[in-house]
Amino acid sequence: MFSDALSLAIDLPRSPPDWRRLGNELPFEWIEAALEAKGKASIRRRRLPAQQVVWLVIALALYRHLSIKEVLDDLDLAVPELAGVYVTASAVCQARQRLGAEPLRWLFECSAQAWHQEDQSAYLFHGMSLLAMDGTTLRLADSEANRAHFGAQRYAGGRVANHPQAKGVTLTAVPTHLILDARFGPYATSEAAFAKELIGSIPDSSLTIFDSGFLSAEILCNLAGQGHCRHYLIPAKSNTRWKLIEGTVEDGLVEMEVSDSAMRKDPTLPASWRARAVRIGDGTGDLKYLLTSLTDKKAVTAKQVVDCYWRRWAIETSYRELKQTMLGSAHTLRSMTVDGTMQEIWGALIAYNLVRIEIAKAALEAKCQPTDISFVLALRTIQYELFIAAATQAQGKLP
Repeated sequence: MFSDALSLAIDLPRSPPDWRRLGNELPFEWIEAALEAKGKASIRRRRLPAQQVVWLVIALALYRHLSIKEVLDDLDLAVPELAGVYVTASAVCQARQRLGAEPLRWLFECSAQAWHQEDQSAYLFHGMSLLAMDGTTLRLADSEANRAHFGAQRYAGGRVANHPQAKGVTLTAVPTHLILDARFGPYATSEAAFAKELIGSIPDSSLTIFDSGFLSAEILCNLAGQGHCRHYLIPAKSNTRWKLIEGTVEDGLVEMEVSDSAMRKDPTLPASWRARAVRIGDGTGDLKYLLTSLTDKKAVTAKQVVDCYWRRWAIETSYRELKQTMLGSAHTLRSMTVDGTMQEIWGALIAYNLVRIEIAKAALEAKCQPTDISFVLALRTIQYELFIAAATQAQGKLP
């Protein structure tokens, strides 16, 4: 889809964009399966059946700068067969409430895994998928329900943030920025708690890069100890202590003790654990270390470990793309209810991934890296062309 319109950015043969591929990426059967799995399929005839509401929630993320009614009308999302039946604002609200958040979550998880597997062979690092796990926050609509459930950041002196906030952790493919899985919930929940839930989503034959805040034996030992060939890479903290077992202080095998508190939380943990410690300069003259389960120095050199770690910082741009580029000047989500907020979050993640999977496919055709293609350009192109498609061929469906 987007690769067909890439002539806006690079010199590819010009031809009319074939937007049917968007339907291939998110097929009707997946939406039906999501609704069936969560018992939300529409039985009675409506102008906004559950299938169309799923597309509406996704479109609300793609067109955050428009009102819900504008998105509904401009994309021609209401089923046209019921003549004389108008879709009011209250009807849209009721339709979203009937749908709930769980079908969108099911659809996100299903599509994310499928999209990651499509082209992952083109972006492997030493035969492994290169992933990153990091945390973020989303500013929510200010309502009593959102404040009671999600809470907000508290500052010194007892001040509380102006808007409630949801905290989350995402598992993201570094080369394509596709979000493979995510957990979102109350602001008071620690990122480490969400990370523990995501450990099971990390695929075999992978290397996951973490921020130093996730440095714990409970997370890293369980990651490496489960599945097949699941590795980690994480910067050591300034107070991390270990004993050098073999090698040098530049690149050696070290052993660390598991704290008593960690053992109480997870009695299955060993008394100590080992990792490879690679020394790295941070650009300020201070010396820091990277810890990794990639202990074979011949298979992966110290330089390759360091270079791989620096790639992790590109993931920060994915949060900016999701929160600023897609949200635009709004900065907050729309929904005033807890279930509506979670529905909106899952819809936004699907919409973000839709843009990202099209960028990844365009990059393969253009023989460049997905990060070389502007996310802003991709989003604007898709926004514009979907409006054209809706006016000419949508007939109550996307695309």
